[in-house]
Amino acid sequence: MRREFTGKDMATIMVAGFGIVIAVNFYMASLAIGGFGGVVVENSYVASQKFNGWLEQARESERLGYSASLERDADGRLAVTTDGVPASALLTADLRRPLGTPEDMSLQFEQTGENSFVSTRSVPTGRWIVRLAIDAGGTPWVDEVQLR
Repeated sequence: MRREFTGKDMATIMVAGFGIVIAVNFYMASLAIGGFGGVVVENSYVASQKFNGWLEQARESERLGYSASLERDADGRLAVTTDGVPASALLTADLRRPLGTPEDMSLQFEQTGENSFVSTRSVPTGRWIVRLAIDAGGTPWVDEVQLR
């Protein structure tokens, strides 16, 4: 014996279907909000006005001919190997998490040998964006790399 499909049955299907869609949307929105650390720039108009200056700074940095590679050593500290950098150069780094809860830290480096430096403290595990700066008394050299 077949049961008749009523308006009540249709209403139940509609409410259940839209309920699932709404629940998924709220869940996805909570994940998106929880994974966003904040704004990239406070004022995009002001940042756009500074863009050409940033490009010129990058060109000046490139003209110095410096290069640096970094990795995490066994103690969790950052080890930097440089090329073309004067011996009197000072290295600093600003680190930030690319995803998730915002977390920033700054590092100082000590020279451990010719063209090699190591941070004075360790870096927690995980992904970081490292903004490495080398200052040898003239134009500062800056590079940004990802550390995993």
